[in-house]
Amino acid sequence: MNQPKVNQAESLHFQSVSFTGLAPGARLIVLGAVHGNETCGTQAIRRVIGEIESGQLGIMAGQVTFVPVTNPLAYALHRRMGDRNLNRNLVPTDTPTEFEDRIANWLCPLLAQHDALLDLHSFHTAGKPFVMLGPLDNSGALEPFARSAEETALALRLGVHRFVDGWLDTYAAGVARRVAAGVSAREADARYGVGTTEFMRAHGGIALTLECGQHDDPAAPAVAYQAICNTLAHLGLTAAAAPQAVTDTEALSLYQVIDRVHAEDAFSRHWSSFDRLHAGDLIGTRHDGTPVRADTDGYVVFPNPNALPGQEWFYLAKPSRRV
Repeated sequence: MNQPKVNQAESLHFQSVSFTGLAPGARLIVLGAVHGNETCGTQAIRRVIGEIESGQLGIMAGQVTFVPVTNPLAYALHRRMGDRNLNRNLVPTDTPTEFEDRIANWLCPLLAQHDALLDLHSFHTAGKPFVMLGPLDNSGALEPFARSAEETALALRLGVHRFVDGWLDTYAAGVARRVAAGVSAREADARYGVGTTEFMRAHGGIALTLECGQHDDPAAPAVAYQAICNTLAHLGLTAAAAPQAVTDTEALSLYQVIDRVHAEDAFSRHWSSFDRLHAGDLIGTRHDGTPVRADTDGYVVFPNPNALPGQEWFYLAKPSRRV
């Protein structure tokens, strides 16, 4: 397949597929390929659509909307993003300048029409699937929320056993550090941490990001497929028996983000998400030879050896009692 150049974006289009049951019920939206090289969700969504259209799976109540390819430009290019990361600074704009701005103008009103979001992703390095949770109920200024019990109940029924929270708080702390250092890039704005799930919660819904495994893991589409089926059953959209909550859980909280500041910053080894760290462990070395070490026992999360200077290099996490 020929890969289009970025200036061929005008030939692309957006697609959503909706099914509505005869009875009232929840309104669910399921996203795939928010990042174009994360295709497990696309495969799973198309499988479920095929089962619904063939009559193998019935939508009995409520509504489900599937977006197999949320970022068609990045998907066509088979890379993470088109012009920028769609899962940052997700907000409609009257003056779209990047392709992801145009996606936001289409996607954000669609998200706001639903009650629940399942956003299907994958990650760079090897590791087990995990769910990203939102905040506990709070009335704070950063991410006020009042439906954490419902969101956690759904998370426990996706079929995976690892749960991670603390995303936006940690991102905002990184923003504060960038501002203090005089960084003027858009990554130095807390709003740049807002993606699909944050937008959904801000508009009254519940939202989960499911990281289904490594990008090319052949098991990842099956993880995504099972999560979709479990979500449909848990929310009462299908006649399938409601899934049981998993019991053998591992919960972690992000607490710090470390940026890559120079193209020659390098990891000390090949890290995978959730590799265990002990206080003092060498994680990487800055271009000037300064070591980057773990400040306490914990885990490395989202290590990205290809991070651009000024963007997130890796996160640190520690055990939590959240789930």
